Amino acid sequence: MRQTGSTTTTGISRAIAFAWSTPEQVTLESKYGTSASLARWVGEPAGALPGPFVDSAGMEDRNTAALYLEMTDTLSPDEYAAKRVDEVLAHPGVDRATWWINVHRDRTDLPRVLPEFDTLGVYEVDAAFSAPDTPDGITGHHFRRYPRPGQGRLTGKPTVGLSLVLISPTTSDQAQSLRDWGDFVHINWIAAVAVPGYSMITPYENVTGGDPRYMHFYEMDTEDVEKTFKSMTPLVEKRIGKMGSDEFKEWGWHDALRIMYVNSFRRVGERV
Repeated sequence: MRQTGSTTTTGISRAIAFAWSTPEQVTLESKYGTSASLARWVGEPAGALPGPFVDSAGMEDRNTAALYLEMTDTLSPDEYAAKRVDEVLAHPGVDRATWWINVHRDRTDLPRVLPEFDTLGVYEVDAAFSAPDTPDGITGHHFRRYPRPGQGRLTGKPTVGLSLVLISPTTSDQAQSLRDWGDFVHINWIAAVAVPGYSMITPYENVTGGDPRYMHFYEMDTEDVEKTFKSMTPLVEKRIGKMGSDEFKEWGWHDALRIMYVNSFRRVGERV
């Protein structure tokens, strides 16, 4: 979650640039069921790339190869930092640790499959990292960066809030369709409305291929995390249509979607 590096869109494939456009500018050859490499621009001259990023100074993006998460409901953030963080940091391939507190536990406005927890540990790790064994009361999940760009912006401010979204497909053969919907519809519209307080939104995939299959890692530069999270849906409604409209339903739901976990977290500490 360090704001490092940037790359311009010049020379990047149209498929990569696709993820930074707004949904009405693009389509997939087969709706949400193919890779981004089959994306085509609609109503544009050959070679034209619609969207505000064209010829801009640069596109900043995440450089973290993978994230390792630990969740616990038996240790407070301070206890977790004292008892566990240094142990994981000493593991090969770990660069940085942050730990977080759940600011809206036991929420009832969204489904949840995973057990609720108070404390979240987030470790920035390299591609060679292998997840360590976890003690009783701690659950670990290892996610690698999905090979598509994050969406949003880096504000120059530290990431002090998170919206953690964990999802899975209802069946394994729907995994790519769900991933395409997540990138090109759901996250795309959230990035397009530029929610104040949101910075980067980055997709990750479970290294095991199991549950939860995908992580959407929403970074925020505000500590008023839950208020910022709740401001997102009204902004999307204003752009695409009210809840209940076909456009809103297409943004908010996919037939293969299983919501495993969603909640808001505020950063408590960090260590390298």
